[in-house]
Amino acid sequence: MMDLPGISIVVVVVVSLIVNAAVLCNGGITSSFVRKVEKTVDMPLDSDVFRVPPGYNAPQQVHITQGDHEGKGVIISWVTPNEPGSKTVFYWSEKSKHKNHAEGKIVTYKFYNYTSGYIHHCTIKNLKFDTKYYYEVGIGHTPRQFWFRTPPRVGLDVPYTFGLIGDLGQSYDSNRTLTHYESNPARGQTVLFVGDLSYADNYSFHDNNRWDSWGRFLERNVAYQPWIWTAGNHEIDFAPEIGETIPFKPFRHRYHVPYKASGSTTPFWYSIKRASAYVIVLSSYSAYGKYTPQYKWLEKELPKVNRSETPWLIVLMHSPWYNSYNYHYKEGETMRVIYEPWFVKYKVDGVFAGHVHAYERSERVSNIAYNIVNGVCYPVNDQSAPVYITIGDGGNLEGLVTNMTEPQPQYSAYREASFGHAIFDIKNRTHAYYSWHRNQDGNALEADSLWFFNRY
Repeated sequence: MMDLPGISIVVVVVVSLIVNAAVLCNGGITSSFVRKVEKTVDMPLDSDVFRVPPGYNAPQQVHITQGDHEGKGVIISWVTPNEPGSKTVFYWSEKSKHKNHAEGKIVTYKFYNYTSGYIHHCTIKNLKFDTKYYYEVGIGHTPRQFWFRTPPRVGLDVPYTFGLIGDLGQSYDSNRTLTHYESNPARGQTVLFVGDLSYADNYSFHDNNRWDSWGRFLERNVAYQPWIWTAGNHEIDFAPEIGETIPFKPFRHRYHVPYKASGSTTPFWYSIKRASAYVIVLSSYSAYGKYTPQYKWLEKELPKVNRSETPWLIVLMHSPWYNSYNYHYKEGETMRVIYEPWFVKYKVDGVFAGHVHAYERSERVSNIAYNIVNGVCYPVNDQSAPVYITIGDGGNLEGLVTNMTEPQPQYSAYREASFGHAIFDIKNRTHAYYSWHRNQDGNALEADSLWFFNRY
């Protein structure tokens, strides 16, 4: 009987170890929210959201993105359907009546039996920071007017809010996502888009008319705030069976980005500064192995980031590295093996990806210890590592992914099969607030959230 207390202690320790083992084997939260299972349906081409603007040769598919490295430039793009029309953009600040002008360039392309309209791209440079500008396109026939606001000057404690959307498409759910984002009181000043735009390649012969309809659908937002573009697999448009052997042809003609400003040689990987953030865009579908152009560029790019100027380092790509859904499982693994040590070394804050049509947020983990000798081949907690977020839940025709790996891996903090968008709200050099919003909820509700503490 005198030994019983010792036995009790042993039992408690054993039970404690068992409980702790269970905790270690299980991951975070798999949401209890169950979205009603229903087929995702594309909006018909005669929907209001695809309406062609009235007037002869009226500009359509108007969209803007950042036009230089620091945010003083804007690329304005639009399409005229009947004739090239004017390449001129008039622009003026909110407090000025004097109209400046810039001249753009016009491109066209053919894809199988489709011929594009006249695609205009005009870069406006040397704008003032934190200033509202109006601009006008379609001079001479049917002018249309829009506006945008430039970001604040790049700096250490400059607050700024980004929206995050991926894998959008042009279904009814796509429209709900965009509407939900637009009505969110915390909506971004710029959208970071993680790839898969129109899904035109899902239609017969990669029907490029669906690129046009998508451009008109998005105009209500992207004509007024810049979207930072990432190329996804649905932008490849490689179709040798119909004679189309040049990858990314429609995307390259329609969506220009300021890649040369960051020393890149192609629009598929580049960087920008915006307020207190440094954003690096990578390409999951271009060569990224050692000695490739993308590898060499990123190797030089990461050391350039001055965290005393832009404390927040964000990376965009399409295929996620950490993914606990059975869909697209491990597709980003080879890229992770090559680049993850750099992300840890340079303390990347967040990596945002798409591709998987669901939502997931990881813990701060890395899997850089693995080698043949030590045999350690699982993610471990690492405060120098980024948070990995999959936001491929825009709402496209292919529908939601619901088949998750079980049990939930330890690296997975939260996952849910719903459509939605996210907000990354930078407060100052040390704090940023992240929130994810499912489409079914009210405008201000947060289904998942996290305070980011800058470790640099």
